[in-house]
Amino acid sequence: MKGIVLSRALEDKIQLSDLPLPEPKMDEVIVRIKAAALNHRDEWSRKGLYPNLKDGIVLGSDGAGIVETVGSDEFSHWLGKEVIINPALHWGANQLVQSRNFEILGMPRNGTLAEYVAVPADRIHSKPSHLTWEEAAALPLAGLTAFRALVYQGQVKSGEKVLVTGIGGGVAQFAAQFALALGAEVYVSSSKEEKSQKALSLGVKASFNYTSEAWVQEALDQTGGFDLIIDGAAGDPLNQLISVTKPGGRIVFYGATMGNPGKLEARKIFWNQLKIMGSTMGSDRDFDGMMELVEKYQIHPLVDGVFPLEKAVEAFDRMKKGLQLGKIVLTP
Repeated sequence: MKGIVLSRALEDKIQLSDLPLPEPKMDEVIVRIKAAALNHRDEWSRKGLYPNLKDGIVLGSDGAGIVETVGSDEFSHWLGKEVIINPALHWGANQLVQSRNFEILGMPRNGTLAEYVAVPADRIHSKPSHLTWEEAAALPLAGLTAFRALVYQGQVKSGEKVLVTGIGGGVAQFAAQFALALGAEVYVSSSKEEKSQKALSLGVKASFNYTSEAWVQEALDQTGGFDLIIDGAAGDPLNQLISVTKPGGRIVFYGATMGNPGKLEARKIFWNQLKIMGSTMGSDRDFDGMMELVEKYQIHPLVDGVFPLEKAVEAFDRMKKGLQLGKIVLTP
């Protein structure tokens, strides 16, 4: 089979390789991939910024396809079924936090950017019938992360004012779509006019340009402050988010692409009784809840573009430059 593997000795750090077909263990199934999607962790692996990297490993956490082989007759009912893959492995029994054994498909074990992938049978779910293969592939990792941040950690309620920062990325896209479906009044931030306009077309109330020094006051003037903020950047802008959060409000951040803040407005946090929470990926319960939400409201993930495996470098470079609006998908 063909697959995109990490190869740090090469200039592009990845390559399309010929690989042996995977053999399923007793608890696994083999999925023939119809579509797979990129996540920032794939690009971070290419940059050498992810732990436990191994050359020769197939990258990719998101995928959808058809079950072709099973490791045990126990799973024979899945044969020929259209499925999506939950990439969160070994979360554990504690809904509050993942176990020490937690890992994500695609590093250090082979992932979805290939023609076939072996996954534990308990990681597959029936593909929602209203989704295309590309939409289904776009859903799992970012959708799960957004659902946990918004619903489990953020406890979003209908009618609340919600700000989703950095619209355009996968998690932000889903957080906005899920919040709208659940009846929230949704606002976003972006530095790109095209991304802001797309968000507005989805039903978002307004978009703020976070590169403008005036955006904090504009947001306060327009909304009076937000009940809940979903953020993936952190860094020094966290203090701006603290400033636009209503007293008693919540900030949930699922990433820190801008690093740690140089300072923290501690007085505003305690005086305004704010809750600041971290969130990453999600449990099996969260994944089930996310799937139910997507099916109930017939949510369609935004797909930025579709590339064949042969053009993986082009797809990775698009993500690296932050050009995408929605998920970047690859097909075998």
